[in-house]
Amino acid sequence: MRRLAAAVLCVFALLPAACLAARAQGIELAGLRVQREETGLALDFNVRIQLPKPVDDAVHRGIPLYFVAQASVYRHRWYWSDARIARATRSWRLSYQPLTDNWRVTLAGLGQSYATLSEALAALSSASNWKITDAAQMGNDEQYYVEFSYQLDTSQMPRPMQFGIGGQAEWALGIERTVRVE
Repeated sequence: MRRLAAAVLCVFALLPAACLAARAQGIELAGLRVQREETGLALDFNVRIQLPKPVDDAVHRGIPLYFVAQASVYRHRWYWSDARIARATRSWRLSYQPLTDNWRVTLAGLGQSYATLSEALAALSSASNWKITDAAQMGNDEQYYVEFSYQLDTSQMPRPMQFGIGGQAEWALGIERTVRVE
């Protein structure tokens, strides 16, 4: 009986550490700001990415990962559903080259090499002054809000990988937030 009680006590003592480890994996939003400028709306964001073990194993084996940031600007309407006036998307490709032992991050056809995975993840986890709409599309006296999402896009991965990861929660990395425009 004492052994059972000691085992149960040990399990409950280790449970918070296991929960913290599970919570640390994934994508966490560190900062999000939308600012109105003379030329339109600009968005700044910063996320922290901690890859789960299956995703980390896949990228270390040379399978490229695609991360997508998307921002949609909506105008509030009281008489109907809100109108989307703009949508902006950015997509990063993260790949590992085992022959040169370096990481490559590509954005809009331009690539940069990094020595470590943490440096490569830092390069694709933020954007500043990202223009998401023009001033001509916005009125001065109307209310706007931005729906922001950042996620691992598994639909761009190689087809055989897509079949294997369909229902696995480790591959469903992403965040979504809504911010009012002041």
